[in-house]
Amino acid sequence: MGCHKICRECFYSVFEEEIHRAIVDNNLFKPGERVAIGASGGKDSTVLAYVLSELNRRHNYGLDLFLLSVDEGITGYRDDSLETVKRNEVQYGLPLKIVSYKDLYGWTMDEIVKAIGLKNNCTFCGVFRRQALDRGAALLRAEKLVTGHNADDIAETVLLNILRGDIARHGIYSPNAYRGFAREFIKDLERIRPRAILDIIRSGENFRISTLTKMPEQGTCERCGYISSQKWCKACVLLEGLNRGLPKLGIGRARAVKGPKKDVVRGHTRPETQRSSLESKQCGSLDF
Repeated sequence: MGCHKICRECFYSVFEEEIHRAIVDNNLFKPGERVAIGASGGKDSTVLAYVLSELNRRHNYGLDLFLLSVDEGITGYRDDSLETVKRNEVQYGLPLKIVSYKDLYGWTMDEIVKAIGLKNNCTFCGVFRRQALDRGAALLRAEKLVTGHNADDIAETVLLNILRGDIARHGIYSPNAYRGFAREFIKDLERIRPRAILDIIRSGENFRISTLTKMPEQGTCERCGYISSQKWCKACVLLEGLNRGLPKLGIGRARAVKGPKKDVVRGHTRPETQRSSLESKQCGSLDF
């Protein structure tokens, strides 16, 4: 598309074609795969659901698509967006699965806030939401999980990894620490140079990472079987603290967990299988 000015209808056409090319060129899907679409009701995940369902129909990908939503248990927060997702279910003809923190972990976010306070509650919500998506995908027996992100999100992540010295994390998840700072900085840059966001993304894509760069070894949590580079995954550490009445146990630096028997973690069961998480290329917030 380059720097050419185009009308709204042409933009839609070019946007959808770029996504199609990214899917085909990178062999992202195989016919017959079950694909869960992370659906929060926000604009990015709604666009993702529409575009993927439309391209699946138009180009005959042969995918079984499902909408997957997470109910964090925050009074008055997710109600409206879940109604949007339910409308998407009807509009796009896609089955909807809603998983809740209460069912998965035995705690709602309202209950967690009462135990931990407002200062550190985002740590719990972020960790639990990411794992809830994977667990929901496992319940759907999905081979792939796709989530919607916009250019701002990607640029923020690139900048965060540079500031943290985690260049090697460009290919994997990066924690949300300092994201607010990165977001404000990027917005300041964009006011000076409108193309700053795309420039940062392209810079991140062009980084060459030394083969000597050491990344954490991926294993599985001894307690729940979820992907983890530590003995216990972050969610299990946080839950252990909540269930023992020590809600700050998993906050801050990682620490060894000395706890009671495995049956202490309420509602935290091993999924049938571990599902891969796919961040959809070109599609677009970190709605989740």
